[in-house]
Formats: sequence, C-alpha cells, structure tokens
Amino acid sequence: MMRTKINVKYLDHQDIQEADAILRSCVHCGFCNATCPTYQELGDERDGPRGRIYLIKQMLETGSVSEKTQRHLDRCLTCRSCETTCPSGVKYGRLAEIGRDIMETEVARPADQKLTRWLLRQILPYSNRFGFLLRLGQLFRTFLPRDLKAKVPVKQVKLSMPAPQPQSHLRRMLVLEGCAQPSATPNTNIAATRVLDKLGISLFSAPKAGCCGAVSYHMTAHEEGLGFMRRNIDAWWPDIESGIEAIVINASGCGSMVKEYGEKLSHDPHYAAKAKRVSDLTYDLSEILIKEDLGKLGLKKLGHKTAVHCPCSLQHAQQLGGHVEQILQQAGIELSRTQNGHLCCGSAGTYSILQPELSQKLLSNKLTDLTVGNPDQIVTANIGCQLHLESRSTIPVKHWIELLDMS
Repeated sequence: MMRTKINVKYLDHQDIQEADAILRSCVHCGFCNATCPTYQELGDERDGPRGRIYLIKQMLETGSVSEKTQRHLDRCLTCRSCETTCPSGVKYGRLAEIGRDIMETEVARPADQKLTRWLLRQILPYSNRFGFLLRLGQLFRTFLPRDLKAKVPVKQVKLSMPAPQPQSHLRRMLVLEGCAQPSATPNTNIAATRVLDKLGISLFSAPKAGCCGAVSYHMTAHEEGLGFMRRNIDAWWPDIESGIEAIVINASGCGSMVKEYGEKLSHDPHYAAKAKRVSDLTYDLSEILIKEDLGKLGLKKLGHKTAVHCPCSLQHAQQLGGHVEQILQQAGIELSRTQNGHLCCGSAGTYSILQPELSQKLLSNKLTDLTVGNPDQIVTANIGCQLHLESRSTIPVKHWIELLDMS
C-alpha cells in the first residue's frame, strides 16, 4: 500500500481525502501499464497509470508541479483501461480528475493552449454552434486541406421515416440528443427511436436538455460542467416525476458522465437527491435492448461482416463490454474478428484535438486491430469514436443501432 503525506496547502481541497484514499489503495504492481494505450505507444513510465499516480502523489506532497508533470497528465486519455485491469480497484480516473483540477491552478498554460481549450468549451457543448460550423465545413469540405478535410464528416442523409409521437406507447423513455450527434450523425437517434417503437417503447427528448457536461468538466472547468448537469436535471425532472421508465443514452461517453451525476453533485444540497435519481434512471441503449425480445423487430439477416469497436466509456467506465456484440449476434449479424479491443481509438472526447499526434497513432493502431478480419463495416457506440474512426477508415463506420434498424 502506498504511504502518503499530503502537503498542508491542499488539506482544505474538498476532494483531497478522496485523492489520499485512492493513492493509498495503489500497491505499485504495474498491471495497469500492460493495458495503457499511451504507455504501450511511448514506453515511458510517466505515460502510464502507475507513473502518473506517482506524479500526482509528488504534487500533493511537495506542493509543487512542473510543466513536465502537466504534459504527462495531459497525455492521459482517461480511457480507464487501467481500472479494468487493476487487482486493487484503484479509481485512477477519479484520481486523475482531482489531480488535473489541482494542477490547473498550479501551472499556467501557454496562451495558445488556453485559447484552444476555451474555444472547445464555447463550441462543442452547444449543438447550434457546433451544427452551424459543421454545416459550414461540409459546404466547403472539397476545398479544405487534406488533414482538416478528414476531420469534417460527410453529411448524412436523414432517414425518411418520422419519429413516432412520445405518447404512442405506455412505455416511455427519455433520450439525450447530445451536442454533436443531432447534426453530425442524426440517424443514430432516429434509428434508436424506430427500433424502440417496434418494441413498444416511445423515445422522446426534453427540449431544454443539452450537453451532458463532460466537455467542460473533463477540461477542469468543473463549475461550468456542473451547470450543464443541473440544467439537464431541471429539463428532465417533470418527465421523471410523470413516471418515465429510463433515460437512454446513445453515446457511451455521455452515458458515463450522466451516470456520475449523483457523484458529481453529491455536495449540492439542492440537486444531490435529484442527481442520484437521474443517475439511477440512466442506461446505455445496449442495456435496454439486451433485455428485450428482439424477435419483435422481424429482423432479416444482413450479409455484411461487421467489426465491433467497444468504446472505452462503454467497456471500462460503464463495464458493459460485450453487450453490443451479444445483441448483434442475437440479431443474426456476422461479427468479424478483432484484436486489442481494450485499447483506446484515440478519440477520448477532446483528446484528438488537444493531442493530435498521439491520437493519430492510436487511431492507426485501432483501425489495424479492427480490420484484421477483413470486415465490410465497423460499428461503435459513441459519437466521438465514430467520427474519429470514420476520418481514416476505408470502410463504412456506423452506430450499431443503425444495423438493427436496417435489418
């Protein structure tokens, strides 16, 4: 067990006791490094979970931190693959969150980094702003430089069938439409609505709900992120009181965050109970469908061999690895062989923008691992992963729910 002696300057930090307990739970075994994407790629102890734990410990004990520490913590994807491997149950993701929060107050970032992070927080969480810029990029996509062109997804042709009315079934569920999904991959929520409609479930959204708060929170703008969470709770609460069955999330990254609302707002006397209720009602789409009778869908076997990419947020954060594969196999879809499924694709929220070089290396590795069985298409469960994979994939990349809708 790791011994710690927290510096007096951090003793008043509201999360310091939690950080201290997490540090003490680490037994230095190094199993985490074996499944860490950045350690596998860079081979530097400081770019693996064990090394980063020591860097955070050093910061909390000495009260000082350097730009080198900042760089190594910035390189962390927070994919939480290490948590799945750790025999001691170290909550590394939470420790990294606390460590980054403190580090941000100790080390000033260069002006260009500050501007980039501010712009991301002003654009990504706002679907109208993001949608406008995306449409602009798609309009001039042909004229963009090759690297930038690859990052602008091709405009999807929306499914023609209108979404059913929310009152058409007794079973009712809310859906989080998300920030990027409505404009970048609109067919995801449409397909989910159509599939659940066939199963006797009405899926509808709350107009005033928006970003889950992950973009801001993960870039250490915690109060800003908490503001998004409170807004969503307020938007959902009337439907929760009216008896909705669940809050369905089609983007596993958002799902991971909404499932943590209860934890993130536990210190807020006005929202703690409501936040816990929201988290208890939140399910990934795969959690809903794995319990349903898919025979009601009248599925027809598709002739396309499919590679499944399970996002880190689904398999490591939510511990739902294998759910999508089970559903697709039950639907009669042929799955292609893949390898190193536990490793991140390099998307990781804003990581692909903030750490482009390393992100691209991880993307290249992931595409090799996904196409080893010569699939006809790739499916995933998270909008960020979908767009990231699509940017360099030579075969179609979809959300897995689209396959059920197509068949």
